[in-house]
Amino acid sequence: MEAGDRVSATEPGNRIGNRFRGFLPVVIDVETGGFNASTDALLELAAVLIEMTPGGELRPGATFRYHVQPFHGSRIDPASLAVNGIDPHHPLRPAMPEKEALTQLFREVRKAVREAECTRAVLVGHNASFDLNFLNAAVARTDIKRNPFHPFSSFDTATLGGVALGQTVLSRAVTAAGLDWDPAGAHSAIYDAERTAALFCKVCNRFRFMYEEALERSPGLAVNEDGPPPLED
Repeated sequence: MEAGDRVSATEPGNRIGNRFRGFLPVVIDVETGGFNASTDALLELAAVLIEMTPGGELRPGATFRYHVQPFHGSRIDPASLAVNGIDPHHPLRPAMPEKEALTQLFREVRKAVREAECTRAVLVGHNASFDLNFLNAAVARTDIKRNPFHPFSSFDTATLGGVALGQTVLSRAVTAAGLDWDPAGAHSAIYDAERTAALFCKVCNRFRFMYEEALERSPGLAVNEDGPPPLED
């Protein structure tokens, strides 16, 4: 992607901040040691930024991935490792503490939020409550103060896939959308995040006509009433 492809922050109409009420969608996928965000280890974290072209289409942007060290006292279910294929204690695994991973990710997200003239990020996930719960639990454990993500709002591609395509399973929804799916890549945080981002953009772009019709009916609703983003490096 060339720098010239990015939409100007001053270009009217085609601003992602207007499209989602000042929220910047950021796709998050986590791989974990179980289903309980309070007790089970966060093992892998991936994020894909969503951006808007000058023509007003959504597309996946930069991707970030972090291998995460299990927090002290965390639970790891062997059944979960059998699914995601992670060996948390492999000597060559480049894992970092939760706080370092979140600090690096949040720095990138805050930068993207500012550049898009949004107020904060909103998590996009497939069964998004799962990813948001693990993200929020890690934020609480590490006592990070400047979390750029909305604490409870999210966009769920399982719901979007069910409504638009009749499919709620990620692999089925991606395939139904006409996108590529590689079973060998599934359950890797970066692969699932990138496929989720592609699905989110595809569905949103297909429903763009409904958004534009809504703008014609109520143009004032597109105005971001929350002001500029209160985010710093």
